Amino acid sequence: MAGAAGARGARSFWSIWYKTEIIPIYLTVGGAVGLAGWYLTRLARGHEIVWDRKNNPYPFRNVEQGTQIKLMTVNQKFDKVYSRDRL
Repeated sequence: MAGAAGARGARSFWSIWYKTEIIPIYLTVGGAVGLAGWYLTRLARGHEIVWDRKNNPYPFRNVEQGTQIKLMTVNQKFDKVYSRDRL
């Protein structure tokens, strides 16, 4: 009896959790969480954020001229894109 009740409980769980009309919600929420994580990482690695006050107190001084530091640029040409090599 216990095995049949467990299988019936698992079947009802899957029938509730895996409905075709809920799949777009899962994809939307998963995509939003992924993009929010990416953007948070991008903000944390920005040129104006100080992580180490002793060894690198002014990371924005290491940015050279002609380096793109913005997320999106319109009608500008830059030689290279900023990449934080050290924290």
